Amino acid sequence: MSVTENNVSEALREGAVIPAASRAERFTSYDVEAFEVPGGREENWRFTPMKRLRGLHDGSAVATGEITLETEAAPELKIESVGRDDERLGAAGVPSDRIAAQAYSSFAHATVVTVPKETKASKPSVLRIHGPGEGQVAYGHLQVRAEAFAEAVIVLDHVGSGTYADNVEFVIGDGAKVTVVSVQDWADDAVHVSEQHLKLGRDAALRHTVITLGGDLVRVSPTATFADKGGDVEMLGVYFADKGQHQEHRLFVDHAVPNCKSRVMYKGALQGSSGEGPDAHTVWIGDVLIRAAAEATDTYELNRNLVLTPGARADSVPNLEIETGEIEGAGHASATGRFDDEQLFYLQSRGIAEEAARRLVVRGFFHEILVKIDVPEVRERLEAAIEAELEAVGA
Repeated sequence: MSVTENNVSEALREGAVIPAASRAERFTSYDVEAFEVPGGREENWRFTPMKRLRGLHDGSAVATGEITLETEAAPELKIESVGRDDERLGAAGVPSDRIAAQAYSSFAHATVVTVPKETKASKPSVLRIHGPGEGQVAYGHLQVRAEAFAEAVIVLDHVGSGTYADNVEFVIGDGAKVTVVSVQDWADDAVHVSEQHLKLGRDAALRHTVITLGGDLVRVSPTATFADKGGDVEMLGVYFADKGQHQEHRLFVDHAVPNCKSRVMYKGALQGSSGEGPDAHTVWIGDVLIRAAAEATDTYELNRNLVLTPGARADSVPNLEIETGEIEGAGHASATGRFDDEQLFYLQSRGIAEEAARRLVVRGFFHEILVKIDVPEVRERLEAAIEAELEAVGA
């Protein structure tokens, strides 16, 4: 597997000039018309198959259905259905593209989940979002609020059919510690476009994991911001795309205050031989911005892609922009490749059949992230899904 790496902290110590790699500012607005209708040539949309968005991007996708929300929550949590005028909504971030703005202006009611101050949830809480149904369109809004020094594990489980666009907010209060797992396990027909806003208070810690398995087109865009010093965010991702699936993950970490830490690690596998219909396609964009005021920042982002069959395509674009040299460290790495022949040879030379050897390589590829998913039910489900994918391709 070929690897390209850029350790910017070392370059800074040697006095090198770091060129701008991404974008210093992102335009945001609640107003749909403030964004031009994208045509697919724009940087933010150039990898997305626009025709498969079913009109979410141009205003022609009118809501015809609703999602269904099932909750299996810890008793300490408070779950509310609120109107559009609830003043808490929008606290974590503002839409940064036209679909997110359309979703914000189109939802009928929002769900607010609150973890009270200084409360430790007694068990993981599962919010299961069922799509509106095949041929139907829905918009939604969900906010998770962890008040000061609260602790909780939240699982968002997306299942079912239909077309769905939403904004998800995570407002993490001072000293709070939260683990979030967002699972996209849609039916084959589903289209899901989601902007997720992560806002951390002083000394807050958030582990945010995205797992994408199903759906026709899934595009998840997490944005992390820091409200005060001492924030620590870990953004993890696992995705597995089959023939015909488009999976896109676009991350933005905005370091605007001092003494904050971020770690990003996404790993994906894809398979789908050339033939009728589109091949498997994954896209990972990782943007990190360290602003001038964000001294003592410590950040690193990594993306790995394992291509299992001919015809599948993985695009990976890490970007890092630094406006101050007074940082603890910053860097990024990206790699895309096929099976390591040496690994396979090593395993086969010790009597392991080729099929079993390939499975071991894939398991090892994902292991680093799987061990970080501390919700056993989710981890076991993901492991089973990976096995099923490998069965399908006859690996």
